[in-house]
Amino acid sequence: MTAREHRLHVYNSHSGQKEAFVPLSKGHVGLYVCGPTVYSDVHLGNVRTFTSFDVIYRYLMHLGFKVRYVRNITDAGHLVDDADEGEDKIAKKARLEAIEPMEVVQRYTVGFREVMSIFNALPPSIEPTATGHIMEQIEMIQKIIQNGLAYEVNGSVYFDVDAYGQKGGSYGELSGRKTDELLHNTRALEGQSEKRNPLDFALWKKAVDGHLMRWSSPWGVGFPGWHLECSVMSTKYLGDEFDIHGGGMDLKFPHHECEIAQCKAVGTDRPVRYWMHGNMLTLNGKRMSKSTGNTILPNELFSGDSPHLSKGYAPSAVRFFMMQAHYRSVLDLSDDALSASEKGYLRLMQAWERLDRLAASGSNKEVDLDGWMERAYGALDDDFNTPILISVLFEAVPWINRAAEGKQSMSQEQIDRIQQAFHWFVIDIMGIQRPDSSEQGEDRLEQVMDVLLELRRGARIEKNWSLSDAIRDRLQAIGIELHDGAEGSSWTMKQ
Repeated sequence: MTAREHRLHVYNSHSGQKEAFVPLSKGHVGLYVCGPTVYSDVHLGNVRTFTSFDVIYRYLMHLGFKVRYVRNITDAGHLVDDADEGEDKIAKKARLEAIEPMEVVQRYTVGFREVMSIFNALPPSIEPTATGHIMEQIEMIQKIIQNGLAYEVNGSVYFDVDAYGQKGGSYGELSGRKTDELLHNTRALEGQSEKRNPLDFALWKKAVDGHLMRWSSPWGVGFPGWHLECSVMSTKYLGDEFDIHGGGMDLKFPHHECEIAQCKAVGTDRPVRYWMHGNMLTLNGKRMSKSTGNTILPNELFSGDSPHLSKGYAPSAVRFFMMQAHYRSVLDLSDDALSASEKGYLRLMQAWERLDRLAASGSNKEVDLDGWMERAYGALDDDFNTPILISVLFEAVPWINRAAEGKQSMSQEQIDRIQQAFHWFVIDIMGIQRPDSSEQGEDRLEQVMDVLLELRRGARIEKNWSLSDAIRDRLQAIGIELHDGAEGSSWTMKQ
């Protein structure tokens, strides 16, 4: 494909509207996404965010752009509850388990990469770490101080929000929040008295006795603030101004707001051209929470070892489920939703399998492939709208099925074009892999059971109890139990 930047539009969180995507450098895209804080198993909501940006990365490359994708690893500086006081999340985990902080980092970094690989996410071009850029963070702090926008108190350095505003900065420009409203809603917390303003945020924190993660600096031994690392690493690898900065919606404030302020404080007028944010993932209609038990880990999705699931789901089926909601929409995960999505995924894959075996039988003028392809690209060009793309792809399923059943013809060129389109949109762009033979076997069993349950339902309507009971008993003999209820019959396999 050739670059089609004049057609691609993305939703810019900064402007609050869709904008034509025009990269800073023709044919090249700089993409930065805030990565995980590696102190625990990766949260499934984060997986959704990284999967969404994996699709964005894939589509930009499909359009012909040379993309430098940077996604960091936060391995220091991220305090508990995202405050400016307290203990580093990684250091806290290390203290609780009586191991070195870098052991914590290594364990969960490896786990994060394994999970993303299972979800078939491409690795980023560069995956820098916060601890690998301590000197650069110190240098950025020094520049902010020199520009009169930060101050040092007792070995800690804070960004001066008031001074930033006086010099023309607009703290809150991304989130739409006003400093006076923020001040009104900010509690005076114990330990923040050394700040000039409650809104001021830490660029460098003095390490108290016993703090495990600590480095020397011009202001004494300490550690960098959480917001600083992304400003440093994004600009180091993508330049003072770059194209796309992404992350979860929860990072818009304060993290991304602080990033903008830090970059502008060292002289960059417009550090990011397009801010993009993915929305949250809920579980059974509620926010995920470890304390309430309303949570699930990625590996539990695959194994089914969770009270929220009736069975495990293949990674590609889960990825397909994520693609069925726009990245800016809240996505609610439930067993019913996963099951329904899995059926849709297998239905599309079954059609593709039939397409593989299809013999050409003459051109069909009713199959408008040009319009179909245009609608598919149009969905992606409209802010990467994967649910619309999927609905367009399903338009090809009846074409394939009718041709396979001999009810209409299809030329070899039409077969080849649909094959190519499926490969582009399903595998290359959405990153969804075709099922293996065991998954296809499960799909066929589902279809056979649907037929048997329909036959048994008909027998019960006709009061043919002997046939109804015979179907039930024969299935039970091979380990399949039927369950009759007010809403119909269901089945389960004996373990």
